[in-house]
Amino acid sequence: MNSLWLLVLGIILFFIAYVSYGGYLAKKWGVDPSRPTPSHTKYDNIDYVPTNAKVLLGHHFSSIAGAGPITGPILASIFGWLPVYLWIVIGSIFVGGVHDFGSLLASVRHEGKSIGEIIKVNVGKRGKALFNIFAWLTLVLVVAAFTDITATTFAFDASKPDLLTGARAGTASVLFIALAVAFGFAVYRKGASLTISTIVGVALLFFCIWIGYQLPFIKLSLNGWRVLLLIYIFAASVLPVWLLLQPRDYLNSFLLYAMLIGGVIGIILVHPTIQISAVKSFTIGQGAAAQYLFPMLFVTVACGAVSGFHSLVGSGTSSKQIDSEKDIKFVGYGAMLIEGLVAIVALISVAYVAKIDGSLSPAQKFAAGVAYFMSSFGIPEAVGKVFVTLAFSAFALTSLDTATRIGRYVFEEFFDTGGEKKSLLTNMYVATLFTVAASIVLVLYGYNKIWTIFGSANQLLSGLALLAITAWLAKNGKKTIMTVVPMVLMFCVTLSALLLSMKNYYLAKSWLLFVLALLLFILAIVLIIETVNTLKRATTAGKNINA
Repeated sequence: MNSLWLLVLGIILFFIAYVSYGGYLAKKWGVDPSRPTPSHTKYDNIDYVPTNAKVLLGHHFSSIAGAGPITGPILASIFGWLPVYLWIVIGSIFVGGVHDFGSLLASVRHEGKSIGEIIKVNVGKRGKALFNIFAWLTLVLVVAAFTDITATTFAFDASKPDLLTGARAGTASVLFIALAVAFGFAVYRKGASLTISTIVGVALLFFCIWIGYQLPFIKLSLNGWRVLLLIYIFAASVLPVWLLLQPRDYLNSFLLYAMLIGGVIGIILVHPTIQISAVKSFTIGQGAAAQYLFPMLFVTVACGAVSGFHSLVGSGTSSKQIDSEKDIKFVGYGAMLIEGLVAIVALISVAYVAKIDGSLSPAQKFAAGVAYFMSSFGIPEAVGKVFVTLAFSAFALTSLDTATRIGRYVFEEFFDTGGEKKSLLTNMYVATLFTVAASIVLVLYGYNKIWTIFGSANQLLSGLALLAITAWLAKNGKKTIMTVVPMVLMFCVTLSALLLSMKNYYLAKSWLLFVLALLLFILAIVLIIETVNTLKRATTAGKNINA
C-alpha cells in the first residue's frame, strides 16, 4: 500500500477533529477567555509566568512528545501497520486529545495545581496521596526510560570510530543547552524582542548542528552519557523555568517542526510502499516474551495515541503559563494531534527501513527512514541522519527534564502538610535528588526491559487523570461522557497489560519490575474504588438535598 494515503488521511482527520471536536469540548466544558488564569493571579516569575501561546505550544509539545510517539509505533509495528495506525488516529482524537485538553483546563481552573491536587479537591486527601505515589513512580519510569534512550542515542563506541552519528548529535545537543540559557536570559532579563531573538536563536540552533556534524568533540560512552544526563536533569529541575526549560523547549520546537515538515514533504515526494503486513498474528513470541495484540498494542504505542505523562506536564508546568483560557485548546488538544502526526511519520518510516535492516533500534529506524525521505529534496542522507537523530533525542531530552521537574513537584506535594513548618522532603533540591536517585536503579535495566511497564503505567496514569477530570466535571454539572468512555477503555487496557507484565516478569525472575508492576496495579485499583465511592456519596447527597 502507498503510505502517502496514510499521511494525507491522518492530516485531514486531525484538522477536522481540531476544529469540530475540539470546539465542541471547549463549548461543553465552558472555556472562558475572560477568566483570569493562574499565570496572572499567582505570578512569581519562576513557575507562574504568562506566556505567548505559540511559545507555550512549543514548550508543551516538546515536553509531551518525548521518544514515545517514535519508539512506540515502531515497536508496535510487529502486530502490523493497520492496528497501529487506527489506534494512533482514533486514540489521538478521542482519547489522548480529550485527556490533554481536559487535564490542562482542570488545572487552570484549580490555580495551576497538579492532577493530584485536583483529586484532593474533588475526591479527598487519601485519593490525592494515592495518585501522587502512582504518579511519582510513573515519572521515575519516564526518567529511567528516556535517560537510557537518550544516552544510547548519543553513545560513542570507541571500537567503531567511523560511526559518529551519536557523537555529532550529542555535541550539538550540549551546545544547544548553552544556547537556550542565553536565549532565556536575553528575552526574560534583557527584554530582547521575541521575534528577533527567535530568528537569531533558530539560526544559531542550526549552527550548533553544523558544528556538531563537523566537530563532534563530545565522544562519551553509554555510561558517560547516563551520568551527564542525570546531572543535567537535576539542574533543569531546580533552575527557573524561564532560564532553561521554557527557552530550550521553545527553540527545540522549531527543530522538531522542521524534522516533521521535512519528513512529511519527503513522504509526499517518495510515497514509499508499506513493506510490513497490514495485520500479523494476534500473538507474537512465546513464554515470558509473548506479546498479545490486546492489550499490548495500546500500551506499546504509548504516547503516540494517549499518555498520562501529558496530564502531569499540562498540570505541572503548562497550566502555570497559560495566558488566556482561549489558548487551552490550541496548546492541549493541538499538541496531542501534532504528536499523533509524528507517530504516523514514525510508522511510515518502518515501511522503508523494514526492507533494509530489521535489527536497527527504533531511533536508528526513524533516522534512517526520515533521512531517506528528506534526501528526495536534496539533503544528504548522512546529514539527515544526524539532524533526525538530534531531533529524536530532543524529543526524549525535553520530556526527560520536564519529567524530573514534575517529579520534584509531586514529591514536594506529597510531603507538604500545609503548615508553616516545612519538612526537609519538601525542599526542591532534596525532592529532585530522590527522584533522580530512584531512576538510577531502573536505568541499568535498559529501556527495552522497562518499556512495557513504562507504557502500562503511563497509560494507566491517563485513565486516572481522566477519572480526576470526570470527578471535577461531575461536581460542576458538566457532561462527562467525553471522559468516561476513554477512561473505561484505558482502565481495561492497562490493568490487563499490568497483569500480563507481572506474569512475564515473574517467569523472567525480574523481581524488582514484578513488585513495581504489582504496586502500580494495587494503587490504581484502590484509587478507582476511592473515587467511585466519592462520586456515589456526592450523587446520594445531591438527591437528598433535592428531596
